[in-house]
Amino acid sequence: MSYPSSIQAITFAKTGDFDVIEKTTQPFPNVGAGDIVVKVQYGGVNFIDTYFRKGLYPIKSFPAFVGQEASGIIVGLPTDQAVLDDPEFKKRAFATGSKVAINTSNVFAEYAAVSWTDAFPVPSSLPNRLAAAGVLQGITAVSFMDEGYDVQKGDIVLIHTVAGGLGMILSQYAKSKGATVIGTTSTKEKAALAKAHGADHVILYTEEDTVKRVLEITGNEGVHAIFDGVGKDTFDNNFKMIRRKGSILTLGNASGAVPPFAPLKLVEKNVKLMRPTMKNYIATPEEGYHYSSKVLGLIADGTIKIDVHKDYPFTAEGVIQAQKDLTGGKTTGKLIIDIAPE
Repeated sequence: MSYPSSIQAITFAKTGDFDVIEKTTQPFPNVGAGDIVVKVQYGGVNFIDTYFRKGLYPIKSFPAFVGQEASGIIVGLPTDQAVLDDPEFKKRAFATGSKVAINTSNVFAEYAAVSWTDAFPVPSSLPNRLAAAGVLQGITAVSFMDEGYDVQKGDIVLIHTVAGGLGMILSQYAKSKGATVIGTTSTKEKAALAKAHGADHVILYTEEDTVKRVLEITGNEGVHAIFDGVGKDTFDNNFKMIRRKGSILTLGNASGAVPPFAPLKLVEKNVKLMRPTMKNYIATPEEGYHYSSKVLGLIADGTIKIDVHKDYPFTAEGVIQAQKDLTGGKTTGKLIIDIAPE
């Protein structure tokens, strides 16, 4: 097909507060020989969007596009014969008109051109809206609980902010692996939602002493693993709640980045500490296909239920409000930008 010369996109021309976000007209993206062109329908909102916008993560050039996760319809396939002949490409069975989820930058836009390795086929039974809502956080949760710390049947795990989009997926996947889940959240309403998504014990950190409650629940043993997307505010207390030879995975910076600390902090209980990133678990085409197929399959068969908190319009104001709601602790589940909804 012929592509338009320009597209509408959500961008920012400099790092800063929410007000740097704009909806602008941009040239149609450059299409490489190994790229898939996607007409984007839905975008998933994530904390990483705010990290880039604030400058916490480096940006190569401006204007920078908002968005790391989306879904849509394939409108163009690679032209590189080596790609078309690649067994990993063939395994995906991509075709013009088929549904696809994408996990890369520059996706809050009408069209995206992405490397075929960053595109994942969506099962026919799964709506694209749920694919956009689940692919990034789903692969994050599953890879972190398979490789970061391989959750085992009988384990007790602690998940901070368990009623958020990632927290609820982590909770459901841990339960599917036979673990007991302890979660933290801020309100009784969020606690009820977390329990409905698999959490066995939910601690209201606004009213309860989290360390005391975790030790009570575990008979003073502590938990086998902690999955912490909060960062600075929860980091020190994690060492009081982890058991000997346990694992702490710090996943995000919702309250700010964890400050430097002495490695001797790990000595008391022989604690393993990780700061994983999902990208390093899907660095090869084989890994990307493995985890995307697993995650989208778990969503399609109902093992992982995706709770969409709210849909926002494809406007600067809509994306600003979504980021404000996400960072303000006002949301549960996933936030979606309706770019060109079905």
